[in-house]
Amino acid sequence: MTIQSKTTILFTILTAAVFTILSIVVYYFSNKFAYADFYKRLELRVHITSKFRFEEDHNTTESFKIIQNQFLERLPDEKSYIVPLSTTGEPQPPFPPNVPDSYLSNIKKAKGETVFYQHRLDHYAGIFYKDETGDFLVIESAANIYGGEIIRQLGYILLITLVASVIIIYSVGLYFSKRAFRPFRYITERVKSISEGNLHLRLKQQPGNDEIAALVDTFNNMLDKLSTAFEAQNNFVSHASHEFRTPLTTIIAEADYALSRERQPEDYKQSLANIVQQSEKLQRLTKGLLALAQSGFDGKTQRWEKIRLDELLFRTRENVTDVEPENKVRIKLPDLPEHEDDISVYGNEELLKVALDNIVLNGCKYSGNAPVTVELQLEKNKPLLLLPIRELVFLPTRLNIFMIPFSGHPTHQDLRGMVSACL
Repeated sequence: MTIQSKTTILFTILTAAVFTILSIVVYYFSNKFAYADFYKRLELRVHITSKFRFEEDHNTTESFKIIQNQFLERLPDEKSYIVPLSTTGEPQPPFPPNVPDSYLSNIKKAKGETVFYQHRLDHYAGIFYKDETGDFLVIESAANIYGGEIIRQLGYILLITLVASVIIIYSVGLYFSKRAFRPFRYITERVKSISEGNLHLRLKQQPGNDEIAALVDTFNNMLDKLSTAFEAQNNFVSHASHEFRTPLTTIIAEADYALSRERQPEDYKQSLANIVQQSEKLQRLTKGLLALAQSGFDGKTQRWEKIRLDELLFRTRENVTDVEPENKVRIKLPDLPEHEDDISVYGNEELLKVALDNIVLNGCKYSGNAPVTVELQLEKNKPLLLLPIRELVFLPTRLNIFMIPFSGHPTHQDLRGMVSACL
């Protein structure tokens, strides 16, 4: 089930529950009011009946009859009962039908207060009346036909209204939920159409600063990062493959040259020297790629540690010496501070070591093995590395090669540095 359907159903259920509660409340209080009003009418009639029966002034009695006929509407199945009490207080017949003895006892105990009783649709109101001729129970009965019919009709109306409201609410909720989730459907369809072959596609910017616009911006930023990562990966693989192909081709060519026929020992030595040179180049390339792969990035966190820059510089010179034994690398250090933290930095040691090796080694190669001075300075208690590269001239039209991996100086096409992408 989609979120749109869940939202529509939940909205319908909540609204239907509110309408149901309101309907129950309306029905309850309407029913209560209808019966209360009927009981008030019945109570009035029982008092009038007692006046008719026991009033000594006949003129007054006649006046009561006239008022009753003119202004009091007769209730359905209205009946009056006078139940005399014996000297011992026991009710004497005739008794009203369907009235239990407990109801008669309750009227006697009420001492003039009205007592009500209901049997199905028949309602009873009774009072205790004390006269000079004796004690009596005056009971008035009637059927609440009109009130019951009104309450039933009200129940039907509320039920039909509730069902119709649920249908209307569901239809309206479905319509608005479709409109509300339309941007999400667009985002879903658009993202499904984007693959590694068309990462240049982007989601259409949404107007406003709501959550949908923020979601679109987030997706576009993610696609920008993915596109950059794919492009960098493709370029890296392409350049790395080209860089590996050159020494491998040279090694195979030298081996074929040496094995093609018998040659002088000097020729074999030259071929083996070329093979060793190209093998060392492959080793450096492999070492650089391995260092990049083992740089500490595991997809979640980057490994950072404290690195002493003076020790790192000496290791760099050792690595450069292994490749260029005739190098003229000089390390210039300041007065060492008391605390090693003053000449230490936090970072990824593998990546920093590869970067320094590349810079210093390229400085030696592409400057004709000119002196390269690496200086460590302390500026405001912060370590600072200075790496000047001298006697290396580039034409303005060749400045863009600095950003191209595996590119070299145009006057040294036979030389290649380590994987400059590591920088």
